[in-house]
Formats: sequence, C-alpha cells, structure tokens
Amino acid sequence: MSATETAIASAEAHSAHNYHPLPVVVASAEGAWMTDVEGRHYLDLLAGYSALNFGHGNRRLLDAARAQLERVTLTSRAFHHDRFADFCTELAELCGMEMVLPMNTGAEAVETAVKTARKWGYRVKGVPDGMAKIIVASDNFHGRTTTVISFSTDPEARADYGPYTPGFEIVPYGDLTAMREAMTENTVAVLIEPIQGEAGVLVPPAGYLAGVRELTRERNVLFVADEIQSGLGRTGRTFALEHEGVVPDMYVLGKALGGGVVPVSAVVSSAEILGVFRPGEHGSTFGGNPLACAVALEVIAMLRTGEYQERAAELGDHLHRELGLLAGGGAVETVRGRGLWAGVDIAPALGTGRQISERLMAERVLVKDTHGSTIRIAPPLVISKEDLDWGLDRLRTVLSA
Repeated sequence: MSATETAIASAEAHSAHNYHPLPVVVASAEGAWMTDVEGRHYLDLLAGYSALNFGHGNRRLLDAARAQLERVTLTSRAFHHDRFADFCTELAELCGMEMVLPMNTGAEAVETAVKTARKWGYRVKGVPDGMAKIIVASDNFHGRTTTVISFSTDPEARADYGPYTPGFEIVPYGDLTAMREAMTENTVAVLIEPIQGEAGVLVPPAGYLAGVRELTRERNVLFVADEIQSGLGRTGRTFALEHEGVVPDMYVLGKALGGGVVPVSAVVSSAEILGVFRPGEHGSTFGGNPLACAVALEVIAMLRTGEYQERAAELGDHLHRELGLLAGGGAVETVRGRGLWAGVDIAPALGTGRQISERLMAERVLVKDTHGSTIRIAPPLVISKEDLDWGLDRLRTVLSA
C-alpha cells in the first residue's frame, strides 16, 4: 500500500468514524498550500473552517507561540499569569466591549454564552427560575455538545442523543416576524450566526440583523452573535455584523482567534452581563492559558492593522465576481456569501458535493461539501490572487468535465 493508503487504513481501524475526511493525508503546510505524505501539493480552500484565516505556519503566530513555550504554557486559573490581563483587555477593545470570558473551543464558548444569558435572565432581568428561553434559528450550527444539538434542526447532528435540553425556541432564519412572535417575557436571548456557515454560507436578507438588534433592545433581550466562523476578518470586516452596522450584546468567538495554532475561544460582552458570574460558577482549566493568550494577542495585533479585512474584501469581490460568472450556466445553481467565503450550489446532475470535492482533490484543490450538492470555499486570507485564480480554474475544469 502507498503511504496515503496505509495512513488512512490505520485511521479507519483505530479512530471513531465521526468524520468522513477526503482521502488525503497532510504532512506539512505553509500559507494557502498543504503537502501530503507523498509530496503532492494541494491548494487549501477551506482554511480549517476559518480557523486558519492567517494561513498555515504563519511566522508571526509561530514566533509568538515559540517564545511563550519557552516561558510558561499553563497555570490554570488558580493563579494569574502575565499574558492574561493583556489578552482580555485587548480582545475587549477589539470588540468594543468591556469583559472577556476565555474558553478553548467554539462549542465551549457557545455553552458559556447560553449559561451567561440564562444567569443574566434570572439575576438581572428577573425571569422566574427555570423558565428562561433562548431563541435560535433553524439550520443553525453552534457546535456538538448535548445542549447545542438540542436546538439543532440537522438530523445527523441531533439523532440518538436525547433526552434533549429544553429552553430553546427555533424560528426560521431570516424571518423577523417569526422571531417577534416567539418572544415572551421569559425570553433572555437570541442566539444566531450572522452568516450560517455549515448550512451553506447562508446570508440573511438585508436589514434582518439590524432588525434583530432593534427587536432585542426593545424587548430587553440579549443579542448573542456567534461569530466563530464569520468573525475576525473572514467577510471583509472584523465582524460580519459590521456589514449592517450592528453591535450585539455578546460576541461568541473561536477558530481564527487561535490562529490555527492552539484552540482559543471567548465570550466578549459588557461588565453588566459577564459580571453575573461569581468565583466557582463557571470555568475551564485550559481556558485563557498563557500559550493561548500569547497566540491570540498576536492575532488581535494583526487584525488591528486592518490589512487582513481589506484583503478579504478585495479578494472576496474577485471571488464572487468569478463564481457569479459560473452561476446560471447549468453547472452552478446559486452562489452565496460575503468576503472570502462562498457557498456554491452545484447542479445535482453533476454530482453530490462530496463527489465534486473528490474531483477537485484530484485537481489538487481541497474544499468541503455540506448539505447535498453544496461546496464551501473559504481560503486563508493570505492567499494570493494568482493562487485563488488557479483554484477557480480547477473548479471550472471539474464543472466542465
């Protein structure tokens, strides 16, 4: 067997089959390119679901990690460390907020946001104990914990994990009327993705997010924005909500915050909202560890320049212009997205999203499918225009074949 076949066979034999990876085995990577165990080069148009916004092996991030590795990597929150205050202060400033509650993974941050909203509802809003409700959108993806899949509408994510956590109301994404009708005096929060990534990079109707902000403010309900995939430069702005001039009550961040080096996530909000926690009521051994803070501080410094947001906006315009030329020609039905992020609905007659992804892999381009015949395109923000065009040429080749 080849080195690829051997590695895949071993993985299949000894790891749970909770993923169905493309049959490529990556050994190294740099920028927007990955190299497999047999020396073949592939253009990465997925960027770890936005965790690799700044590319593979980013020198600034690796240097920050190396320097911290030589000093201290973990103290637990039992003690202070010298990177924690700077991380919290600078992330809060980047978000225009006051306080940060650091965690590790995106799912942990969403769980933290849910707990925060409920505790705020009981201690500040005055909702009767055990009665708090959170409104979410259909087709959402906020993670895979038991609580989070309890309000998923995806059968694959939800099936066979009951009994499910109560306290959530699901309304259609983009439907402000349905959200208004679902609100009661016990509603404590609305939790939504400004753009639904896993659902196929769904962008809501113009004015929807501003309408959610107005409605939540009017009804004394927290607007919780899950910007784990859409945030930190992906859409051409630091946050996707900025496209509608909206500031939520709470940001939920992850993925790109760790620069593809370490898992880093956080809930960022006001002192009034995050101030509901008292010592011992919520925590994480690794959340806010020195290594994570060092890397995230470098991510924040890079975002402050605005160059990555500007690059995502400019290359994103080019990406959507080129993809738009494919739409309506029989091979591509619809293209959606914003910035360097696109969901491309392939005509089912050409194959499933998985099949298209496999054909692109044969052309040395890596993407990932979702929901039938949809593929997602989300390259690292550092990709060159020439490499992006090369990848788009490979897509045209696959579609024309």
